[in-house]
Amino acid sequence: MNIVFLDADTIGSDIDLSSFEKLGNVTIYGFSTPDEMRRRITDADVIILNKMQANAYTLEKAARLKLICVTATGTNNLDKDYLKQRDIAWRNVAGYSTECVAQHTFAMLFYLLEKLPYYDNYVKSEAYVNNTTFTHFANIFHEINGMTWGIIGLGAIGQRVAQIASLFGCRVIYYSTSGSHNHEQYKRVSFEELLSQSDIVSVHAPLTDHTEGLLNRAAFQQMKKNAIFLNLGRGAIVVEQDLADALEAGELQAAGLDVLCEEPMCAGNPLRSIKDSTRLFITPHIAWAGAETRQRLMQTIWQQVDTFFHSP
Repeated sequence: MNIVFLDADTIGSDIDLSSFEKLGNVTIYGFSTPDEMRRRITDADVIILNKMQANAYTLEKAARLKLICVTATGTNNLDKDYLKQRDIAWRNVAGYSTECVAQHTFAMLFYLLEKLPYYDNYVKSEAYVNNTTFTHFANIFHEINGMTWGIIGLGAIGQRVAQIASLFGCRVIYYSTSGSHNHEQYKRVSFEELLSQSDIVSVHAPLTDHTEGLLNRAAFQQMKKNAIFLNLGRGAIVVEQDLADALEAGELQAAGLDVLCEEPMCAGNPLRSIKDSTRLFITPHIAWAGAETRQRLMQTIWQQVDTFFHSP
C-alpha cells in the first residue's frame, strides 16, 4: 500500500509520522500545488491532506486511489460527487480539537477584554518605571461574571465554550444555525435577540449556505457598542469588509478572529488596515493546533487507514 502525505507542513514537524510505515510505503510532501498533486499520487492507494482540493482535475491520474483522509473536520475541499463516481472513500476527523479551540476562544477573549496589548506596551515602553503609584488601569476593563455570552453554533465546541463561560458566571444564550438544535441547559434565541443581548458573541458554526455571510454590517449594527466578537468557526461566515467598517465606526468594541475568508491572509484583506491590537486580534488559524491536538488527530487518521484496509 502506498500512502502519500500531500501537505504535511499543516501537521507540523514535531509530530512523528513514522507509525504510518507499519501500514505501507510512505511518501511525505510538505506542500503541494494542484499540478504537483496530480503527479505525486499516480500510484497512491491513500492520500492524506488538509486543505488540498480533491476533484476531477487533481485526482484524474490517481488510478489506484481508494481512500482520502482529511486531517481536519471540514471537507469543503472534497468533490464528493466525483469521489462517489470513482468509488473513492473519504474520512475526516471530528471532535479532536474541541478542548484546544475552546481554550483559544478564551485566550482571545481575555486578550481583548482586559486590554492586554495596551498594558503590555505600557510596561515595555518604560512608562511603569518609577510610576507615582503601584498600579495603572487607565484603559478600563470589566469582569465577565454577569455578562451575556451569545454562541452561534452550539455543537461540541460551542457547548464546551458554554460550559466554561458558565463557570465564569456568564449567562449563556445561543442561536441554532440549523434551526433544529435544542439544548436544555442553555436558552435558544433568535439571531437578532442574540446580537442585541450579548456582551460577547462567539461563532463556532460550520460554513453552510445559511451561515455564509451571516455576520454582515446589519448584524454588527445590532450588537452592543461595547460587545466583543469572536470568530472561531469559518472565515466566510463574516463579511470582512463589513467587520472592518463596523470596527472603524465604533459599532463594537473589539473582534478576535482565528479564521479568514482567504487563508493565508491576502494582500487585499480590508482588516489589514486596522493596526490597533486592542480592537482587532487575528491569529493564523491556530485554535486547533495544540501539540496534543495534532497528535490526537494523526492517531485517529492512522486508525482510519488501518481499519479501512484491515477490518473484516
